[in-house]
Amino acid sequence: MQTHQQNTTITDAELDSLENFIFSEAVSEESLDLIGIHGFLCALIISPSPTDESEWLDILFDGTPKWENDQQKSEIISILRNWNASIRADMEDDKELEMPCDLTLMVEEDDQVADVETWAQAFMEGVFLKEDVWYQGSSAQEQKVTELMLPIMVVSDLFDAKEFQEIRRNSDVCEEMANEIPDILVDLYLIFQTPEK
Repeated sequence: MQTHQQNTTITDAELDSLENFIFSEAVSEESLDLIGIHGFLCALIISPSPTDESEWLDILFDGTPKWENDQQKSEIISILRNWNASIRADMEDDKELEMPCDLTLMVEEDDQVADVETWAQAFMEGVFLKEDVWYQGSSAQEQKVTELMLPIMVVSDLFDAKEFQEIRRNSDVCEEMANEIPDILVDLYLIFQTPEK
């Protein structure tokens, strides 16, 4: 029953095409980059409540791109659907996800944001779309989701709460949390997308 995998491998050529389009003048400068797109898609795949494709495309591109023609639109959206399916297939098969970036939070310049932080911010953007449904269910499930989400929330640096900022100041703990993310994603997927037997 694993035939879904046959057409769910994203190629480097497809990602190159997507990246070139993202950085073209056809797309808003506020669009997500490839690292952000991966984080955003992961959240959409895991979410217990689906988001309409038109809605998430609008967020991903920060509006409607200036498509050259219908063929270009079809090709780019097809790549995004394929990437989505590829990530979902890996989660479904309980594989550790291949991340699109290094998981270190160390950056050489003070004003630079680590790639994994960019990824986590985009993931959280996907969560915020349907945040209430992420924390529904039994109290045990809610507690488990809260625990699993903590490292991604810390790495995103989007939260000003004192406990988050204290963790952020401990670089060793932050690095550990960042390295847990691939496993966390599969765990979250299994909680929401695998019916209890």
